Amino acid sequence: MTSRSTKVALTALAAVGATGVSTAVWGIGIERYLFTVRTRDVHVLPPGSQPLRVLHISDAHMAPWQHRKQEWIASLAGLKPDLVINTGDNLGHPRGLEGIRGALSAFRGVPGLYVHGSNDLVAPSPRNPLRYFLGPSSHTPAAAPLDTHALDTFLQDELGWRGLNNSTATFRIGDLRINAFGVDDAHRQWDDIPSLAPEIGKLKKRTDLTLGVTHAPYRRVLDAFVDFGANAILAGHTHGGQVRIPGSSKALVANCDIPLDQARGLSSWSHGGTAAPLNVSAGIGHSIYAPVRFGCRPEASLLTLLPRA
Repeated sequence: MTSRSTKVALTALAAVGATGVSTAVWGIGIERYLFTVRTRDVHVLPPGSQPLRVLHISDAHMAPWQHRKQEWIASLAGLKPDLVINTGDNLGHPRGLEGIRGALSAFRGVPGLYVHGSNDLVAPSPRNPLRYFLGPSSHTPAAAPLDTHALDTFLQDELGWRGLNNSTATFRIGDLRINAFGVDDAHRQWDDIPSLAPEIGKLKKRTDLTLGVTHAPYRRVLDAFVDFGANAILAGHTHGGQVRIPGSSKALVANCDIPLDQARGLSSWSHGGTAAPLNVSAGIGHSIYAPVRFGCRPEASLLTLLPRA
């Protein structure tokens, strides 16, 4: 005859199992398709300036069959952004550019800036998800190369966007004079801050807005961007942790050295007595080898830049 304690244990075990199944069904089958636009106001423009609507997209990790994701990204053109900033990891499959074309062609003619993530150069590979709790992931030497040249040709020649991989740009939107600089993927140590510094020194001194753009928000990059005079910094890479405890203000992992409570959303980054707003996108996609989102919906950010008080 089964004892009372055994029955209780079996009931508890069944409940845990049911919870696990429900969590997996939600994270794999539902939440990863609950695309969200996060809107925030950021007061960084000179007094009297007109608002600037900045659409921040990141980490699409696109595969050609992901049509819902492609259609949702394309629909963001309806937000009428003045500027699009793409913080990398566009590709998630050797044929990912097919989906990126369908997703981003709607933004042709809208000014844009972008930097690379590693998955704009090499394809993703299977990983043990528990490894992320031990620190930032290492790269896989055998990862297949992607057609980065074709991606850059599409973004630059067809969309008219400017690449900021260890480089700078100066341009105007309306009456605003804008300086921008960025680095290649710091997670792979492709950032080159020493060579970027003299290029920043050549930027036009009379400017209304200075933007820093990076894929991976490593502290060394954020510190340098504040020192370089960024009025706002945009980053991706973290996926917001991708799996979070619902209601928690901290990610479980960030896959870089940023504080876990700054791995998603708008915060402030300080260095040397100066601070700048920092927006870290939780990203739109996921690796095809980790098709799950839990407590961390896929997102894009619509930042309305407004005059300083």
